[in-house]
This record gives sequence, structure tokens and C-alpha cells, in this order.
Amino acid sequence: MQQIVSGDQAAFSELYLRYKDRMYYYFYRMLGNSADSANDFLQELFMKLIEKPESYNPEYRFSTWLYSVANNMCKNEYRRRGIRQEFQEAEALEPQIDYLSDSSIEHEQVVEKIFATLDSLGEEHRSAFLLRYREGFSIKEVAEILELPEGTVKSRLFYAKKLLAEKLEYLKDEIEF
Repeated sequence: MQQIVSGDQAAFSELYLRYKDRMYYYFYRMLGNSADSANDFLQELFMKLIEKPESYNPEYRFSTWLYSVANNMCKNEYRRRGIRQEFQEAEALEPQIDYLSDSSIEHEQVVEKIFATLDSLGEEHRSAFLLRYREGFSIKEVAEILELPEGTVKSRLFYAKKLLAEKLEYLKDEIEF
């Protein structure tokens, strides 16, 4: 980022190549599985880096800071859309997926069912889950990104895993680890 501040194009290209796929995936999952929205937000995120590289705080890891910016962009989009950020327990416990009557489920279908179930979680639980288990951030880093206490992150992760386990119970015999 210090090189980007001084106008180094190669440094920007390196950061873009390193993070574009991860950030696209994050936006895709957080914005309703919309490829168009994910692409728009990805472009906006990297435009922010170009326009205001000095906003990066070198006291934080770059990836933690980048995901914080991305998370704030998603929050602003939810507000803009008028989407409630409060988690609706009753809604989350209702089956959100079309269960297969066939007992033989292909691997792609299992993955699809898991993602459909993940999408049915509230934004706050989904974002914590993706950052921790998809992106591999520590609890502390997830807390920094989401601007939450570590205990809240742990609680959200516990609840998300519990709901996923309950909703995906029917797949337990189909998934081989």
C-alpha cells in the first residue's frame, strides 16, 4: 500500500491479482449471489484503493483492512436496499431449500444445498461464517473486520454452525469427509 500511495502501478496490479477472486466471492455471497453486484462492488472496492490509498492504516494487516472496507460496503448496500440486518430466528429455522427425494445426491448438489442454506442465514451470521471458514481469518481478525467484540463473533459462529447442522441434517449420510 505504501508503494501504491507513491503511485506504483505494479504494486496495485499485484494487490488486485492477489485479492480479486477472494473479494469477488465475498461480495457474491454477501449480496445475494448476484454476479453483477459482485463485479460492481469489486470494481468500486479497488477504485477506493486507487482514489484514497492513504486511508489504509498500516497498523492492520492489509487483508483485514480490505475485508473491513468490503464489509462496510455491504452494510451500506443493505441499508440502501432497506434490508433488515436483524436476524430473524423463525425465518432462519424454516426450510429454505427444496429437498431432494432421491437418496443419491451428487457432490455438486450437496455443495449447492450447503450454499443455499448458508444464504438463508442472516447477513451478520453469514459474514462471520464466510470470513472465518472460507477466508480463514482468526476470530480476532473477524472481530476487527466486522467491528464487533470477539465474544459476539464466537456467538454468531456457534449459532450459524448450529443452524447449518440442523438444516443440513438430512445430508449427513451423503457427505464424506
